[in-house]
Amino acid sequence: MARPRSFSLLPRRAPKQLLDPIVGVLARTGVTPNHISLVGFAGNLGAAVLAARGEFLWAGIAMLFFSALDMLDGALARATGRATKFGAVFDSALDRMGEAAVLGGLIYYFAERGQTEEVVLCFAALTGSILVSYVKAQAAAQGLQMSDGLFTRAERVILLSIALMIDQVRIGLWILAVLASFTALQRIYIAWDGFRDEPAPEPAPPKEEQ
Repeated sequence: MARPRSFSLLPRRAPKQLLDPIVGVLARTGVTPNHISLVGFAGNLGAAVLAARGEFLWAGIAMLFFSALDMLDGALARATGRATKFGAVFDSALDRMGEAAVLGGLIYYFAERGQTEEVVLCFAALTGSILVSYVKAQAAAQGLQMSDGLFTRAERVILLSIALMIDQVRIGLWILAVLASFTALQRIYIAWDGFRDEPAPEPAPPKEEQ
């Protein structure tokens, strides 16, 4: 079995002292983890609309706030015994769709103004971000659990949110495009390193002629 990886710039979970009181309140209201995932996604769609309209400050605030809800759905699922495989897939899909929506809003904004460089940067950032998640998913399908990487979703969300709030979107997109692509390559290398000592699969026996 390939060895697991766990290095990342930011912790993947917030401190229990911060989450437990919030999760306790949510558990008593009957809110489900999937509800929180949907609210986070809807909030990021709102951030995308704000970005498309050029309201970068509010777009950054909305993206940061609603993406932070991602810390709550998993904690609530574990606390209430509602953690399911579908819930994990559902949450992950909505997270990526929300991130893509904000970048899509920026593509619309810059395309309307003929700012080709920024459009290309948004596309590169989106492609790199998708590849980071895709490589992880493919590695997991082959038995390698991978959570490390220089620029995973938490880092990407924080960077883009701050870039929006301080109106430095072009610089933020450059950093995001480069580091997301680097992280995808980093994870490909980690996958190669994790699988290189495994024996090659046995060749399938030849089919008999009819």
